[in-house]
Amino acid sequence: MAANNEFALRCENLHRYLGRDDARVHVLRGVSFEARRGQVYAIVGPSGCGKSTLLYLLGLLDQPDGGEISINGQVMSNTDDAARTAARGEHIGFVFQFHFLMLEFSALENVMMPMRKLGRLTQEQMVERAHGLLTSVGLGQKTHRLGTQLSGGEQQRVAVARALANQPSIILADEPTGNLDVTNSALVFDLLTRLAKENGQAVILVTHNPEIAARCDLTRPMRDGLFV
Repeated sequence: MAANNEFALRCENLHRYLGRDDARVHVLRGVSFEARRGQVYAIVGPSGCGKSTLLYLLGLLDQPDGGEISINGQVMSNTDDAARTAARGEHIGFVFQFHFLMLEFSALENVMMPMRKLGRLTQEQMVERAHGLLTSVGLGQKTHRLGTQLSGGEQQRVAVARALANQPSIILADEPTGNLDVTNSALVFDLLTRLAKENGQAVILVTHNPEIAARCDLTRPMRDGLFV
């Protein structure tokens, strides 16, 4: 067994039910998973198998009905809302299929938002870091453009930079290339994985794209609430 500090995230025997009474569904049926730093994991499977439910649990956006989630060796699954919110801001970056940018703000301001929330950097440090991240995703010349002035592929690259803003140890991506054409899909995936490997971050992505999944370090197929 590898040392604990090799793993940014671990979960054991996760269960999650959705719905009530006769409509209650056992969505996750005892899922266990661990993610090493600097590795990229793909979770694949048919719609409704529990992929996104698992990702929301791992991102501390929801609580399991059973089982345990550890972030950097600290058990987080049964902590209160404030502790989970703080852990999300410090340790987890999200990239969703829909970029969820604040379109009335510039690319720079969007990337700075997580830093403002965490409150560790000065204004000058936030500007410098956001500019560096946007440069790393090929948008160094467009830092002051509003979200409405960026293409779909550029908006998703801003979302990647925003996910990396607080140097999280874990990146969770839910269909991050689902709305992009082939060229932009490859570009966003390459950026996400290269930057994460350079920074020693664990990347866990849910995807229906077999080409993207094939390029990950490890693919975990899901069916009926379990890895198969």
